[in-house]
Amino acid sequence: MSIRNIQLPVITTYLLQQEYQLPEADPEKLFLMYYHEPQDARVKHRQIESDNMTPQHVGYIGMGIMGSAMATNLLKAGHQVSVWNRTASKCDSLAQVGATICDSPAQMADSDVSVIFINVTDSPDVQSVLFGDKGIATTAKAGLITVDHSTISPIATRDFAKRLADIGVTHLDAPVSGGDVGAQAGTLSIMVGGPRKTFDAVLPLLEVMGKNITHVGDSGAGQTCKACNQIAVSINLIGVCEAIAMAKANGLAPVKMLEVVSAGAGGSWQISNLGPQILDGNHAPGFMIDYLLKDLNIIQEAARAQKLPLTTLAHAEHLFRSASVNGLGDKGTQAVHTVIDQLAKIK
Repeated sequence: MSIRNIQLPVITTYLLQQEYQLPEADPEKLFLMYYHEPQDARVKHRQIESDNMTPQHVGYIGMGIMGSAMATNLLKAGHQVSVWNRTASKCDSLAQVGATICDSPAQMADSDVSVIFINVTDSPDVQSVLFGDKGIATTAKAGLITVDHSTISPIATRDFAKRLADIGVTHLDAPVSGGDVGAQAGTLSIMVGGPRKTFDAVLPLLEVMGKNITHVGDSGAGQTCKACNQIAVSINLIGVCEAIAMAKANGLAPVKMLEVVSAGAGGSWQISNLGPQILDGNHAPGFMIDYLLKDLNIIQEAARAQKLPLTTLAHAEHLFRSASVNGLGDKGTQAVHTVIDQLAKIK
């Protein structure tokens, strides 16, 4: 798609024209300026966009680590937010800062919400939220938009989108990357599949929750892109753990190794963010091992259907599964280093 087909919010266009004294609104020039301007300037513009955004009534389903932080950011941006969670008590902290608690997804859809965001664990959970006895589809009005931030099967996603389209509801799959830190800071990467027109309509809301937001294709494309992300993340993290093991085994200070490698071609988010946590023995979950295993299972199922050999990922999956079996399933993914340390007999 040409850059000229990408439209920035009206307020952003105005701000860029004023700040850079542009005589006319050239879409390509504006787009390049916005996405390559200094971070502090972009943050300022995003804040002004938020301040000038028309408040909407939206729903958010799933108050886990990610969902609660993302819903909080929508509240902070001035939107009216209705929330629901299977365990109702997880909504209490959102209610304390202004959210309305719904009795069911059906009650939420029966209100005047324009968009319902979903962030739950797996494909069956999304199906239940959408099509269960008290699901969104039982009361949804034509024109409603659902945005699924869960990481689930792209095959199931395409089926959900088709079923919702039959009742006039448009569905976007919009999984995220960036962990709990990104969710809290509103700096997530969001990969979105579904109709471009619908993506453009919800983009101002997504910009409250994320920094790098990309429309990657038709329905299911967002989930496929997230699968690619999880492949890279998982294999990279094993590499980080093995690099640390190599340093320890040879008497090289792991801190020094991380400092040098992270500044070169071996640098990555995993080594910069999870490397220090591994050295500190900090296994607090930004993203739990069992959740990653769920994602890897989805990826391998899709790969088998396409006869796609993901042999390196299979090895990484075995290591994460060993960590889970050893009681670390509810710990952060960085805890997989314990398996590699045990294999290498490193203390």
